[in-house]
Amino acid sequence: MIETVKENEREYSQGEPRPLKSYAGTLAVYGVAVGATAVIARLTGRRAPRLGARDVALMAVTTHKVSRTLAKDSVTSPLRAPFTRYKGTSGPAELAEEVRGKGVKHAIGELITCPFCMAQWVATAYTVGMTFAPDATRLAGATMTAVAGADWLQLAYARLQRAAEG
Repeated sequence: MIETVKENEREYSQGEPRPLKSYAGTLAVYGVAVGATAVIARLTGRRAPRLGARDVALMAVTTHKVSRTLAKDSVTSPLRAPFTRYKGTSGPAELAEEVRGKGVKHAIGELITCPFCMAQWVATAYTVGMTFAPDATRLAGATMTAVAGADWLQLAYARLQRAAEG
């Protein structure tokens, strides 16, 4: 069995350093966290929230904004610094960073620098919030949605300003 896992890892990675065991550990942490949350919800009498279209839309925009903030924002770079190396900027108010380290450190670095990867964790946290504290979660979601809207307006304003200047 162990030999089969090692052979699969060799064949998959084709000589590249891919931390498959660390990815599996990250998946296990996610699964345990979701499972523990479900057990706690059950023990405390909570039910999965019924989400309407407005809740899903709020959740989508919030997940987008929080994921990008965690993965790309300058202000959150201290959270990523143990796992990354600064490379420059990658867009308006966003950083480009290179993942460093091996094994678990590398896997965490890939997760926290990828807004697409972070989105699953953020959406899951939002769902937990809707289960245990729906009003506070909606308020936080509305706040982050307003920030996302302001970002789009800032970008549109800058584009219009450039167009007006020629």
